[in-house]
Amino acid sequence: MPTTTINGHDVTVDDEGFMTVYDEWDEATGAALATAIGVDMTDEHWKAIRFLREDFKVKGETPTIRRVSTAGGIDTKTLFVLFPKKPAKKMAYIAGLPKPHGCV
Repeated sequence: MPTTTINGHDVTVDDEGFMTVYDEWDEATGAALATAIGVDMTDEHWKAIRFLREDFKVKGETPTIRRVSTAGGIDTKTLFVLFPKKPAKKMAYIAGLPKPHGCV
């Protein structure tokens, strides 16, 4: 797997740039990833990212938008406002998780 430097740390990524090692991520890294794709993080953004990471730890896979909405309690429309165009992909990228299944 390739590596890249994010926020001064070497991290393992896949061919699309998604982090592949759960423990290489921290919130500073997440903030740097968000900046790189033009997302200005707020408390609402962090609520979604923290849910993704916790759910991944339990389930072993990146949650879908539907799961974030139903189990995470964040309305789908809100997710599209917070993470425009491709919210599932952007949330996973910022959270340092693999791209969700079904994302192109």
